[in-house]
Amino acid sequence: MVEISRATIRDLTENHPRIAHALWWATLVDEAVLREWLIGLGGRAAPERTSHLSCELLLRLGVVGLAEGASYAMPFTQSDSADILSSTSVHMNRVLKHLRDERLIVLENRRIRIPDVARLQTYCRFTPGYPHRTPSSD
Repeated sequence: MVEISRATIRDLTENHPRIAHALWWATLVDEAVLREWLIGLGGRAAPERTSHLSCELLLRLGVVGLAEGASYAMPFTQSDSADILSSTSVHMNRVLKHLRDERLIVLENRRIRIPDVARLQTYCRFTPGYPHRTPSSD
């Protein structure tokens, strides 16, 4: 973690408009992620929350080159996923079974594959442009 003094931030934002824009944009993205997670935890059932996380991980890992098509290494255990999604390990096991039975996800060798990305996105109401929509796309 890096600490930047208030005076330095003020100088950067007042004298360097591109840096000010980048900071502004980073704040908007952070807020979009926060809103989506609040909606997800409060307004989605466990299968939809889990699906949304799967879609978000596919998007984020794809951007940095760590997804292969619609597949990526599953970075979490079931217990980790349960903690992240405000669930229990037992319930997460049931949710993952449900998603596999519905053929929404395939889990093999600590990898997740999404056979039909559009179907999973529809299932969990995932917006493909989230969280990096540009101002011109609004």
